Amino acid sequence: MTDAANPEVLLFASTTQSFLEKEASLSRLRELHDTGTSFDADWWRRAAELGWTSLLVPEELGGGSVSGDGVKDLALVAELAGRVVAPGPLHPVSTVLAALAEAPENHGDTIESLLAGETIASWAGYEPGQPWSPMTPSVTATATGGGFRIDGVKDRVEAGAESAVLLVIAECDGAVRQFLVPTDAAGVRVEPQRSIDMVKTYARVHFDGVEVDGSALVGSAENTPAIIARQNQIAVALQCAEIVGVLDTVLDFTIQWGFDRHSFGRPIGSYQALKHKYADLKIWFEACRATTNAAVAAVAARSPGAQMAVSVAKSYCAEHAPGMLQDCIQLHGGIGVTWEHDLHLFLRRVTLYRSLFGTPEEHNLRVYALTKESGLEHAS
Repeated sequence: MTDAANPEVLLFASTTQSFLEKEASLSRLRELHDTGTSFDADWWRRAAELGWTSLLVPEELGGGSVSGDGVKDLALVAELAGRVVAPGPLHPVSTVLAALAEAPENHGDTIESLLAGETIASWAGYEPGQPWSPMTPSVTATATGGGFRIDGVKDRVEAGAESAVLLVIAECDGAVRQFLVPTDAAGVRVEPQRSIDMVKTYARVHFDGVEVDGSALVGSAENTPAIIARQNQIAVALQCAEIVGVLDTVLDFTIQWGFDRHSFGRPIGSYQALKHKYADLKIWFEACRATTNAAVAAVAARSPGAQMAVSVAKSYCAEHAPGMLQDCIQLHGGIGVTWEHDLHLFLRRVTLYRSLFGTPEEHNLRVYALTKESGLEHAS
């Protein structure tokens, strides 16, 4: 995803890659896991200084991107993060900033704090026992004399225990709205949840009569559906970009392993059966990269087909990536299934992403529905 013709983008990419390799190595990931830590707050502030948090925010609000295409630059960061399965709240902070950039009124201080990496925020859209369906929340926001009272439960909130503020989707007077809710507000209870990933943590958040004032609203009733759609597209595109980074790294060291190991005097990677498997993996990888690049481009351009593009990418990448990682484990032989080998770190991340923000099966249905809608429009 790097623009070779733009020296500023190349510098941004190389700086980001160096920072990740030095400060978010796989050995560091294991250390965080051993101490039960999701990520280091000072590390995230330094990541923000590199510009990670500013990419979706316009310059007039204190943001900006090196290429002028913030979505593409952010996808580049996600891809590089995938190569080391980096910790950190890149995804939740980005989805919150995507909303605040669309409706910044009354939220200048929050935007500034998020840009500086001083505050962590997360998007609270999932609800217990339910698939990803942000437009049908059961959490309610009831108008009061001075603002709103929020009641209900959200779960699978990434970095929920580390977040100072949550962007909560709720039903309010028959419309879907979003509210910025401080996690230290009276009536908020954060219950940590573990995940299959080594460092990514989630939380179930209870809202019991939580009082917020009118300034907590993000967007109007009319533009909230479009803002949520934009956030959803950003979230899925970032997932796919990170999966591409994971696959790129794992395929490289798996193929190299095949040529480093010898059997009967020749590299095992030179045998035809393994060559065919490497070729299959390479084909699937290139398809993952192509669909992801198309999705990122569509989201960046705010194309009418952006939702179709991200659903195609998520369907393909999330369906193939876990199986590809399992193949790589088999290609490594017995060492591939050990705790000491790094393969399972990558497998955990792509397995987690298969389910979040819609499974491949759910995105298949979405593609079908969008195709049908498009067909009906053309027919009319």
